[in-house]
Amino acid sequence: MLINRGVHESCSLEQSISHHIHLINTSNFGECAFDETFGCAIWVIDFDNLKTTNSLKSLIQQSLYESLSRHEKRLHSIEVSVRMKQEQISGVMNSVRIKRKLDIRVKAQVIKTNEAFSYVEYFYIGPLSYS
Repeated sequence: MLINRGVHESCSLEQSISHHIHLINTSNFGECAFDETFGCAIWVIDFDNLKTTNSLKSLIQQSLYESLSRHEKRLHSIEVSVRMKQEQISGVMNSVRIKRKLDIRVKAQVIKTNEAFSYVEYFYIGPLSYS
């Protein structure tokens, strides 16, 4: 706990940025009381079956780029790419579900060190789940 006195675990700058990107990816717009713009469109489209795959992919990619540009000030030259495909997921008792898989890749430069930064994560949406 942060309120306890003592030594707390720390992480590298890259790990901290990765954790922050994950938080942005998994937050819904308006969920954060201090900033309604914190989050991304993954939650908005989680159950949208009417839009085409390309329009959903573009919406998510643009949303992530805008959120990272606005909220992750430790990066510059941000590039976001999103791939979307359908996969069969095995469930309990031999059930199979079809879900959309989002492969998210972020490339950027760390401002403090000018080193290349790379982040990769995937999500299954409809409803959203991750491991």
